Amino acid sequence: MDFFVYNTMSGNKEKLIPVQEGKVGMYTCGPTVYNYAHIGNLRTYIFEDVLKKSLRYIGHNVKHVMNITDVGHLQSDADTGEDKMELGAQRENKTVWEIAKFYENAFLEDCDKLNIERPTVICRATEHIQDMIDLIKRLEEKGYTYISNGNVYYEIDKFEDYNELANLSIEELEAGSRVEVDEGKKNPLDFVLWFTNSKFKNQIMQWDSPWGRGFPGWHIECSAMSIKYLGETIDIHCGGVDHIPVHHTNEVAQSEGALGHKWVNYWMHGEFLVLDGGKMSKSKGDFLTLSKIEENEFSPLDYRYFCLQSRYRKQLVFSFEALRDAQNSYKKLKSKVSSIIDALQEEERLDENKINLYKSEFAEQISDDLNMANALTVLSKVIKDSQLTNREKYTLIADFDKVLSLELTKENSEKDMKVDENLISRLIKERNEARKNRNWVRADEIRDELQAMNIELIDSKLGTEWKIKK
Repeated sequence: MDFFVYNTMSGNKEKLIPVQEGKVGMYTCGPTVYNYAHIGNLRTYIFEDVLKKSLRYIGHNVKHVMNITDVGHLQSDADTGEDKMELGAQRENKTVWEIAKFYENAFLEDCDKLNIERPTVICRATEHIQDMIDLIKRLEEKGYTYISNGNVYYEIDKFEDYNELANLSIEELEAGSRVEVDEGKKNPLDFVLWFTNSKFKNQIMQWDSPWGRGFPGWHIECSAMSIKYLGETIDIHCGGVDHIPVHHTNEVAQSEGALGHKWVNYWMHGEFLVLDGGKMSKSKGDFLTLSKIEENEFSPLDYRYFCLQSRYRKQLVFSFEALRDAQNSYKKLKSKVSSIIDALQEEERLDENKINLYKSEFAEQISDDLNMANALTVLSKVIKDSQLTNREKYTLIADFDKVLSLELTKENSEKDMKVDENLISRLIKERNEARKNRNWVRADEIRDELQAMNIELIDSKLGTEWKIKK
């Protein structure tokens, strides 16, 4: 089946044609491990996880490489501000190495909770310094670099179509990145490949290089490591939209400058998760973590389901009210699947033709630039289809969940079984009033809501009782 993705570089939806048939090389920008990932960051990783699993679903073998930035990332993408790793160390009175290890583990734990599959290769910047030095040397040999004030800069005027990915003029790029005046640069948008003379006189993370002892700029690591593990032409490169105007633009310039040919065939970017007041920012301290979501009695999979309901290329507005709606919908979905599982019978048939038709319909939606909202609609159709046996429904649900990763066929945990008795009593009272007033629609809605909470109602002449469904 053909798979279509929106390519940021061309601005069009394109048919994916891998470099090697049946195999996809995919690189995703990983976290800078100086603080917890916020839920906006995690939305991007959910999108990338769905992409990988969708590609695999239709038959591709995916090699997924992700970096861990544990050195070289300043607060501004444009080589200004404080060193993020040093800031984390100062904040918590730890070494930069301790900070890196702690927040890398925290990030991976968040991914595990969200059923985000680990990449094939996780590569840390600090373990690939020589690869970065080698790539800078290639750029130097081809005349793309210059040294100023002891630092090695990339000269963007030497690279044609520097602004192609962002589709902005050079003036717009300058304005958008809020570049500070740097007397050492020939062009304000030139960027550092290697620091030997930074403003951080006591920089802890430093290495020897042909240009002196120092540390790499942020952008060079992704180019060096992606080329090392995926080769000189990559099928898909992913990240958040905030990476487009600076980080990914600089990656293109340095990679194609060194290689002498097109480097990435398809660029895919996830849009922001925004609060009512704008996008979350770690530097401002106004960000939500997955643990804070859990503290508000949501599960990580409630959040995954919330993200799956929207297209990855569309901004998603977050509120706890919206997350609560998603939580209720997810509970209803789990409840329906649980009822199907409870009704399974050994002798039920499997009609492969029916199953394959639905599999094809699901594959068609995920292959349309990850149309997960429509994919969930296909799942809903399967659950409602009276012509399918429970065995057929279960088979399809389990198959779709290879991509959705919502644990749809997994039994509810004891935590999920906990109930709010006051809420149940209030809903039963409201349902009784609705039935008394012949408001059957509302009565049915309340019954469905309780079923989603795993509550079974028992109506009798003596009134309505309830019990937790086993």
